[in-house]
Amino acid sequence: MELKLIDEKGAGTATISAPDAVFGRDFNQALVHQIVIAYQANARVGSRAQKDRSEVRHSTKKPWRQKGTGRARAGMTSSPLWRGGGKIFPNSPDENFSQKVNRKMYRAGITSILSQLVREDRVRVIDEFRLDAPKTKLLAQKIRSMGFGELLVITDEVDENLMLSARNLPNVQVIAARHTNPVTLIRYPNVLLTKKAVARLEEMFK
Repeated sequence: MELKLIDEKGAGTATISAPDAVFGRDFNQALVHQIVIAYQANARVGSRAQKDRSEVRHSTKKPWRQKGTGRARAGMTSSPLWRGGGKIFPNSPDENFSQKVNRKMYRAGITSILSQLVREDRVRVIDEFRLDAPKTKLLAQKIRSMGFGELLVITDEVDENLMLSARNLPNVQVIAARHTNPVTLIRYPNVLLTKKAVARLEEMFK
């Protein structure tokens, strides 16, 4: 598989060869959907909690007598049928949302996404992507001069200048190759890889 190589002005200079095992696989929609859902589910934190009828603050006094009032029977204000009462099936703070995905499936899903991005001409490769100073304005100008709007930059290792410059740009994200994940890959319309990142992805997913 051939990937387009560009310079810092966004002009195409040549192509580089990349392994078909990472950038030339068939697109498996069902597998991609599964790993995206699993990745989002595994990021959830079971921190929400609700109270059942034994935990809500209430009086144990019977609200009114059993018969003769014309109203329905009521024994306690903690009933789930009452406003302020407990929940019938409350959410637990230790709820586990995680989904298991085999390592082989996850790697196949990531390479399937990368391959589809290449087929849609949304991947570019650059020799090196660095900044001399941690300035958001410099990074924004650099990305604009390359002809990109929303952009995901994947490097071998994220240097501090690049990380600090990108965190205030809502349409730009910089990640290290080892942090490549399905949600981030499908979020951005364009992906910029460094040469070392391509080698790193080959090492991880081949």
